[in-house]
Amino acid sequence: MTVDNSDRPNEDLLDRASVARELARFCHRTAETDGLRAAAVAVAVGGPPGGRRMLLTRRPDRLRAHPGQYALPGGGVDPGESRMQACLRELAEELGIRADETDVLGRLDDYVTRSGYVITPFVVWVGDYSSTLLPSEDEVAEVFEVTVDELDVDAQFVSIPESTRPVIRWPYRTGAIHAPTGAIVHQFREVALHGRHTRVADFEQPVFAWR
Repeated sequence: MTVDNSDRPNEDLLDRASVARELARFCHRTAETDGLRAAAVAVAVGGPPGGRRMLLTRRPDRLRAHPGQYALPGGGVDPGESRMQACLRELAEELGIRADETDVLGRLDDYVTRSGYVITPFVVWVGDYSSTLLPSEDEVAEVFEVTVDELDVDAQFVSIPESTRPVIRWPYRTGAIHAPTGAIVHQFREVALHGRHTRVADFEQPVFAWR
């Protein structure tokens, strides 16, 4: 069911109750992990009333895997961990923000990457994180606080000769962010802000992210 939020101020669309309500209506889809590695990421949302934000990071250029790319806090699931536990651990390790399972507002669809991961996104409420935000220098080069207006933009779709699937690009400030991060953010925007149960599993990554 699509919900008409057009008469609500944008900031109100990213408060805890609103996001939790929209995610409760959404039936997420899981992907098979056979032969693939499980990973989890946090769509971390919080900030004071009137200043709600989604947290986005940029990976350091020195990293071997996907250096310099935009990312959501997250990483591989360790042995014995659930995907939710991995998500919360990575959020604490990368940004210093400690949340627990009661702060998880819901899940989005799993996204299978070309590099062999099944990424499970969890939406996590981090409250007024300003006093606890402490990015890890080893894992985070920069933290971006994405406003509701920046989040609420239409995705772009590009054809490439290497795939029959369209590459998804989420416009952000002066550039664009591709899948998997761009696909996950696009789905979060569609579900949480507009109540549109959009699927993203069939959107492609750019060729440079296939490795």
